[in-house]
Amino acid sequence: MKVLLTFCFAVPLLLLAAAEDEAILESILRDRSHIEDTLRLAADEKSGDYAAALQRLRKIYHSSIRPMEQAYKYNELRQHEISDGEITSKPMVLFLGPWSVGKSSMVNYLLGLQDTPYQLYTGAEPTTSEFTVIMHGEKIRTVEGIVMAADSSRSFSPLEKFGQNFLEKLVGIEMPHKLLERVTFVDTPGIIENRKQQERGYPFNDVCQWFIDRADLIFVVFDPTKLDVGLELEMLFRQLKGRESQIRIILNKADSLATQDLMRVYGALFWSLAPLINVTEPPRVYVSSFWPYDYALETSIELFKREEISLLEDLNQVIENRLENKIAFIRQHGIRVRIHALLVDRYVQTYKDQMSFFSDSEMVFKEIVDDPDKFYIFKSILAKTNVSKFDLPNRDAYRDFFGINPVNSFKQLSAQCSYMGGCLLEKIEKAITHELPALLSSINSGKNPSLSSCEATGCGEKPKNRYRRN
Repeated sequence: MKVLLTFCFAVPLLLLAAAEDEAILESILRDRSHIEDTLRLAADEKSGDYAAALQRLRKIYHSSIRPMEQAYKYNELRQHEISDGEITSKPMVLFLGPWSVGKSSMVNYLLGLQDTPYQLYTGAEPTTSEFTVIMHGEKIRTVEGIVMAADSSRSFSPLEKFGQNFLEKLVGIEMPHKLLERVTFVDTPGIIENRKQQERGYPFNDVCQWFIDRADLIFVVFDPTKLDVGLELEMLFRQLKGRESQIRIILNKADSLATQDLMRVYGALFWSLAPLINVTEPPRVYVSSFWPYDYALETSIELFKREEISLLEDLNQVIENRLENKIAFIRQHGIRVRIHALLVDRYVQTYKDQMSFFSDSEMVFKEIVDDPDKFYIFKSILAKTNVSKFDLPNRDAYRDFFGINPVNSFKQLSAQCSYMGGCLLEKIEKAITHELPALLSSINSGKNPSLSSCEATGCGEKPKNRYRRN
């Protein structure tokens, strides 16, 4: 009887204690309503127009740019093959930085995963040892890296080249979430300065470069206790060179400092990063505390709230402009492919001009590759085709390129024409100068980017070859 009475009194007390703990937890959790409002997650998208534009973009790439890539083996020069999965993929937001600065906590906060079974593991010690891709799915599930790389419909199939050791450190998490319908998050292992990269068992820097090249927004996260710059962090910023417009610096856990100390830490952060960022305009720095719990009292709470709203608006801008950015990326890629084809064509023409009946073919081409300026290869491209000198690739890269691709295995551009298919050079120039800008204009003006009548019927025009000698 005493046991029964004790049990009857104990159960309500335990339930009351649990309810009080839950109420206390809710009182210290931060309100997340501004995240949905700023990112406009409740708004419906015009999926039909978006899908039509992507279909048009894929058609332009496959019909006008990819044939030139394959004919002149551009992928062996740049090691960047564009798949359909990459064209149709969502914008990628990449989180980089030292260990235990709050990268995983920031992802948990943005997605509302705190205190759920699916939250990313966080802690004061180095916790994230994998590259974690958080993406949209119909149900919550974990996808192994081997499966992600084998699925051609995803944009991660090129990651197979980094080996099985890396694929074991790659994991995907799918979940139904409104934000993940529009963007994909990638959480990376923290940088640890006292351990060599080779000890990871895979080429860490090369993997980071792969994600950096494809990221639409890059958050480099620091906290007040990890502002020192070591060899690994210096290497990371070298890899970020040329992507300064995508970089956002985040000084996290800012509410752990008094206002005066925060100002000193902010200055120390810029002092540490100044030698690593060689641009006239410094990257945007966000100062706040990105985790689900409320800000510490007697800190710059209003400043932190405004900084968080600014970061969310920045993220929303990337989401809103994802299609425009994709078109611009394909156009930039097409420009590089065109320049590469023109250079290879010039190498082939110079080789043929220098060859005679008694010439040693290997010695002749070695002289051309070792000193291309002697034969005006790069200067002739700038003079005849209105190519910017800033877009020219590294000359030494062609020594390696022709080391594995014999020069006599390539045709000249004048021979890359057919009656039905047209000329490769004219098609890629048309895509760069007319088709892709027109697609971009149709999106900005709100028109439906459908096929034009000439593109649908061919208009019956005979392709002209202005590079064929008469």
